[in-house]
Amino acid sequence: MDFATLKALKPSEFEDAADGYRATDEMANAAKDTVDNQISAGIRNQLSGATAKAALGELAGLSKNFQYVQTECGLVSTALDGFAFDMASAKRRLEAAIEDAQADHCTVHADGSVGFPAGRKPGEEKDAAGGTVTGSAGGNPTSDALDRQAASIHPNPHYGAAIGYADRIADALQEATEADAKWAPKLRALLADDDLVVSDRDWTDVTSDRGGVLKAADPYLDSIKGPPKEATPEENAEWWNNLTPEQRADYLAVHPNAIGAMNGLPSDIRDDANRMVLDETTAKYKLDLAAIPQEPAKYSANTAGSYPAAVITPEWRRWNDAYGAKKARIEGVLKGAGAIQDRFDRTGQDGLPEAYLLGFDPTGIGDGKIILANGNPDTADHVGVWVPGTKASLESTEGDLGRSERLWAESQRLAHGQNVSTILWLDYNAPDNVIPQATRGEYAEEGGPRLHDFLQGNGVAQQADDGTRAHTTVVGHSYGSTVVGVSAQSGSWDDPQAADDYVFAGSPGVQADRAADLGVGADHVWAMGAEYSVGDQVVRQGGRFMGLGDNWIIPTDESFGGKIMASDAGAHTEFYDENSVSLRNQAAVIAGKYGKVELE
Repeated sequence: MDFATLKALKPSEFEDAADGYRATDEMANAAKDTVDNQISAGIRNQLSGATAKAALGELAGLSKNFQYVQTECGLVSTALDGFAFDMASAKRRLEAAIEDAQADHCTVHADGSVGFPAGRKPGEEKDAAGGTVTGSAGGNPTSDALDRQAASIHPNPHYGAAIGYADRIADALQEATEADAKWAPKLRALLADDDLVVSDRDWTDVTSDRGGVLKAADPYLDSIKGPPKEATPEENAEWWNNLTPEQRADYLAVHPNAIGAMNGLPSDIRDDANRMVLDETTAKYKLDLAAIPQEPAKYSANTAGSYPAAVITPEWRRWNDAYGAKKARIEGVLKGAGAIQDRFDRTGQDGLPEAYLLGFDPTGIGDGKIILANGNPDTADHVGVWVPGTKASLESTEGDLGRSERLWAESQRLAHGQNVSTILWLDYNAPDNVIPQATRGEYAEEGGPRLHDFLQGNGVAQQADDGTRAHTTVVGHSYGSTVVGVSAQSGSWDDPQAADDYVFAGSPGVQADRAADLGVGADHVWAMGAEYSVGDQVVRQGGRFMGLGDNWIIPTDESFGGKIMASDAGAHTEFYDENSVSLRNQAAVIAGKYGKVELE
């Protein structure tokens, strides 16, 4: 970059352009929300038939386009801010060199060379003529020593200073040239395809674009103080609140995974971040699945004519060894991602509120991570956090989402005008089988503190100016109740109360032998089991066999000291059946309607 260009350049113009893209990002986000939560939700709630279905399909595509625009505009604005930051640094160096040269009676010419006046060294009889010097960038000890030697020899006392100013100008020009060369390809890479279809390839390009911007913008992003390491939710919230709106947008654009997982931040911010992660992940996994060679025939006739009549082919064995496990894993992630998208698409159906994706990671602890809220927990009067048990995974998300939705519908019905949010929380490695894994406490011991941190973050995000927050109930089903029990006993005495009520359904034990040990008072600890049947004997009596309760005590024992609720569940999986006593009792606690709880 030449001297005249850098001198005339205004970094603020690029910052203004970044603001323009950021405004477009915000408009796209608002448009997406309008499409999803007003237009599409209204159609689902009022219309049906082929025409309505076709319209919803088109609107879903439009929503995806807005999501893509939002994501890419966020990256463009971050890139422009990063470029402006680098150029501003170079220009500051240039302006400082010019100012210092002029203060020292030197002249900076239009080509960046530095003129120095006539002058006389001590002991000389007459002035030495002035002159002009051109600097060189990238000084080193050797070149600096040569410059000092030349200044010592030169008869004009101003020569050495002029060389110094000229070198500083050359360094500034080199810094600007390098910044321009670094950013030009990054900005070109952010050009979108000239069509109206956002393909899987487009979404995977977003991931590549983000990597390029993140690397190039490192100096700028370093100027944004990052969150403290191993921060508490309160510290996360304080960090976020101290950022400018521009810094928040830029940090979100390049670190959606980190922002989406950060307890203490507002739910709408985490939702924006995790939807980016979801879309990019879904696109990548679809392309990965398409790249797997077609599965060959598994069986062929037994040519030996003996038993069995069909045998596994060598081709299939080779394919299965190379791709079988990978294909199953990809299909499991896509199944879970599809269930999440389906939940988004059902907003408005039967009054179902907007969904907030508070956590998503296909490679998270165990079988994937998903935290999804029905309704905004930050503005709700009552929040119910539901923790599933054994065999829960991203792949099985559809069933778990259905249970959390039924909890929302029944709780909202009982709340009489107050707002309810229910959250599916799966951020622990759930046991894959009852025996032996579900007999071990290690899964809960690892997941409980993580749940505690999430609950603390929810409280921070909910907290009003007067210090109040939503009435919060944590519901643990099966092994999930063990996780909840450990969570209740995590943290320290200085931590704010993470929950107001605990509900345990089909619990094998909560790592405590008294309800009072959970910190909310025995009157706010509730438990239910299934009806006495063969299946239920495994659940209720099996708690002692599993050894997950201190002294073999489980929450439905009278000695535990909690409130035992009536249940009409005929099996371990029926606590969340629609129109059931079991569901209604849990919902009554979530809604704070304790008088409507039917006790045994």
